[in-house]
Amino acid sequence: MTMLHPGDEFPAVTLRLPDGASLQLPGALEGDMGVVLFYRGAWCADCNVQLAAFQQAMPELTAAGVRVFALSVDGEPVTTTMVAALGLTYPVGHSANTIEIAELTGAFDNDDPRYLQPAGFLIDPTGHLLVSVYASGTAGRLTPADVLSATAAAG
Repeated sequence: MTMLHPGDEFPAVTLRLPDGASLQLPGALEGDMGVVLFYRGAWCADCNVQLAAFQQAMPELTAAGVRVFALSVDGEPVTTTMVAALGLTYPVGHSANTIEIAELTGAFDNDDPRYLQPAGFLIDPTGHLLVSVYASGTAGRLTPADVLSATAAAG
């Protein structure tokens, strides 16, 4: 497991979506910038705050050409319920294989119970990282303000 750093190419990660569709990152960015958020699960209050903050910032993020994606180990029913409860309009993947994701991205993998620790990535339009943030608690998570600041600096 190797952590990703700015300049690294973001690896191919597939998000299984609640509607039965799937998408692959970074290809789904379609030439836009993207934020990928790994979160513990719907049970994590801090994760819900982060996901809601990105939803609230969607007008500014969209204006800056940034698309948002999220992923956790939660199953489809839990993910569907959480997406509705938080009013999320960006794609949220479910049923992540934590071992595979950890190997690809360097994200921390909790083994009992099994879930991904929070991580956030800002990806440029070519699929390379501008920012990578790994956390194991409340502090140090990627925020919409971080993303908007980085996109302004990169632009």
